[in-house]
Amino acid sequence: MAIKGYLGIDAGTQGLSVVFTDENLKVLGTGEASYEMIPNLEEGCYEQLPADWDEALSNAMRDLRNQMDNDFEVLAIGISGQMHGEVLADENGTALGAARLWCDARNEAEENELTEALGVKMPKRITSARWLWTLRNRPELAQRTRHITTPAGWLAFQLTGEWLLGIGDAAGMFPIDQETLDYDLGLLEKYDSVAGHSIPLQTLLPQVRCAGQSGGVLNAQGAARLGLSEGIPVAPAEGDQPAALAGSLIGEAGMISCSFGTSVCANSVGDRSFSGVSKAVDHFCAPDGKPINMVWLRNGTTFMNSVVEMFGEAIGGNRGDGFEKVIPMLLDANPDCGGILALPFMDDEPGINVHRGGTAMLVGLNSENATPGNVVKAALLATMFNLRLGCEILDGQGFPRTELVLSGGLTKTPELAQLLADVFANPVTLLESAEEGTAWGAALMAKYRSQVLQGSDRPWSEYLKEQAMESPKQYRPEAAAITAYEAVYQQYKKLVDAQPMLDQAIND
Repeated sequence: MAIKGYLGIDAGTQGLSVVFTDENLKVLGTGEASYEMIPNLEEGCYEQLPADWDEALSNAMRDLRNQMDNDFEVLAIGISGQMHGEVLADENGTALGAARLWCDARNEAEENELTEALGVKMPKRITSARWLWTLRNRPELAQRTRHITTPAGWLAFQLTGEWLLGIGDAAGMFPIDQETLDYDLGLLEKYDSVAGHSIPLQTLLPQVRCAGQSGGVLNAQGAARLGLSEGIPVAPAEGDQPAALAGSLIGEAGMISCSFGTSVCANSVGDRSFSGVSKAVDHFCAPDGKPINMVWLRNGTTFMNSVVEMFGEAIGGNRGDGFEKVIPMLLDANPDCGGILALPFMDDEPGINVHRGGTAMLVGLNSENATPGNVVKAALLATMFNLRLGCEILDGQGFPRTELVLSGGLTKTPELAQLLADVFANPVTLLESAEEGTAWGAALMAKYRSQVLQGSDRPWSEYLKEQAMESPKQYRPEAAAITAYEAVYQQYKKLVDAQPMLDQAIND
């Protein structure tokens, strides 16, 4: 007898993955396939062919079947994908060439113009800023365009024949009105005035759907591609960030998904819309439409990693040896790092007005505090402090912050979660997240759609609570440590204020 369960699909920047779970969302099988960027483009240009995603989906499904010991029956399908892409199609649903991706840097001027005209943050990567660039730089292509979507939306169209999109991914195309949970009509009117295009933007965008609502059903073309039966319900296709929030079971206002890696991202679930414009805060939506405020740092753990590897090379002759030897020293170091402060800016950091890299440094070194533990801890604290600077903008508007759910490279040393809890004065939760990540989040969204079809009326946030399959480990802030790190944080802010002068001394 075939095993019943849910299929999750995730189209990332470097490849596509699928997972099949049982009805309790336990992963039973996975499949993967890769694709490349279009080669030989100019610097800052990143494009992929939608046909490569289609082929990768077929190959990943073939890989999944090869790994499954038993036949399986898919009850519902979920889709996630890299956000902010620009996929253009004609009236027949045929892709009009390559898609520009989230990392494509060609529309900074449009970012600034739209932010000024609309009065809300319109980051360079938002799809509608890309479309304004296309209107001005590729007018012939724009005249042929009848549909604009994202990578996840494209896959959903290939499987269902409908131009629909989850509200989180849609928010990465154009701002959402929290009252209607649809594109903001007032801002669309302003956008069309700026764009001057004969076709209103709203008619080109996919229809918005929230978690649990219909994302279509598998049609004949989609069934053939996946090797499944027609008619299987599909959850609204979502972006990778909303799918990752779902996969971390984050759904209530005040919860923050915090990922530490070479860059750092904190997605905070809000209870209302953000007011005004901040360089440090971007905006999209959770799968149920709750507003998400995102604080993103370009300078994540790279500076700390570089220092650790440098010590590793000096201590053991191998740069990779540093983590095993130095991280315990970091954990033993005092909160003030013996008086050492660090700046981690190996690259620019637009959210806090650091316009170029090159000022990563240590200050306060002396013969008594120059230890690997103090130096590396100061480097890590600098990144945590920068994240706190961004989050304090949300504090200033009264957004709740109840807990941080930690993921990324920092979780390899769980004890560092205590450091983050003390710096933020908030509990930090560690989840043993599946390696399948956003694809599992997509499967979780598929299950929710299936249960809604069966008559369930549970809110999304309640549904997420019920999916926990583990007892997460939580680190609570300690009063003495909060006081100690607060003093260091106030010193750090003074150092950041001096960064422009340091930049001028080093780079001019």
